[in-house]
Amino acid sequence: MAAAVAPLHILLVGGSGFLGGHAARGLLSQGHRVHLLSRGQRRPVPGTVALTADRRDAAGMAAAIGGRRFDLTVDFGLFDASDLDWLAGVAPASLGRLVMISSGQVYLVGAGATPPYAEEDDRHALMPEPPPDHPDHGQWSYGAGKRRAEQALQAIAEQRGFAAIALRLPTVQGEEDSSLRLWAWLERILDGGAVILPDGGRRQARYLYAGDLGHGLGRIATAPALRHTAYNLSQPDVMSLREFLERVAHAAGLGVRFLDATWEDCRVAGLEPGFLPYAGHWASVLDPARAESELAFVGTRTADYLPRIVRWHLEHRPAKSHEGYAQRARELELAARLSAARAIGGPHP
Repeated sequence: MAAAVAPLHILLVGGSGFLGGHAARGLLSQGHRVHLLSRGQRRPVPGTVALTADRRDAAGMAAAIGGRRFDLTVDFGLFDASDLDWLAGVAPASLGRLVMISSGQVYLVGAGATPPYAEEDDRHALMPEPPPDHPDHGQWSYGAGKRRAEQALQAIAEQRGFAAIALRLPTVQGEEDSSLRLWAWLERILDGGAVILPDGGRRQARYLYAGDLGHGLGRIATAPALRHTAYNLSQPDVMSLREFLERVAHAAGLGVRFLDATWEDCRVAGLEPGFLPYAGHWASVLDPARAESELAFVGTRTADYLPRIVRWHLEHRPAKSHEGYAQRARELELAARLSAARAIGGPHP
């Protein structure tokens, strides 16, 4: 029988939202003692110790941490290098290992990298910045900012003598997800109309179940040594977006009629690029082999997590729609034109 792991003291910074809530509950279930440092605008996870400060106030952050010492610190709010300023007044010894919650988008802004992305793919040069009015500019800025934050964190860690790890996540699926991304597809399936699949939904999909984040952080906290400064976490199985959505419909107990379209079809129909989540270029497919071999982390498979997530969404239907659903009428018009053209064997409209 394996020896029990002694409870560790863990600090979650900016972890009061969707990801932080799942991480806190997972770490608590492992017997760890969890402090949650945030601005105090949301109700803390039961069982955590709430600390209140704003990361923009370095002195306030240092005062909130006080003389406490942690074995692991996890920062959910690092989106660019300037978000690290709060570290200035905190003694490195009080933080333990510091984990930055990063994103697979650090690969997507690299020129020449191809999925599935391994951790070394962050070495690809940053692609040129799109013009500010380009549809990809916001996504590029997010990925480039995460890259800068990772690089700045490693530089600070080397200067101040503590261990820092970037934990790179793909799209996360889970209960209590307020992003409306999965709901965007469920709402289309529920309304009974045809659902457009750009490029036929052939793009690969590999996500992470939110409930696995605490498991991965626990592995990092208890590992005696870490060989690398970056790890991908993701589910082990990979599939097409079409197969994933077919599973969503099946879990909901509903039929669905998909219609294949090109992105050019969508553009001509007046549909903006982000009208459907997961469908475009800005969805990373990560290689989790390093975390599996070095951290013994294996994520939950789609078949095991998806039914309960779909059930949660159906039982907690949001009061509003995903922003892309506002274009549903245009999507249905495109679907009708495509269906009519294919019925008579004609070309796409």
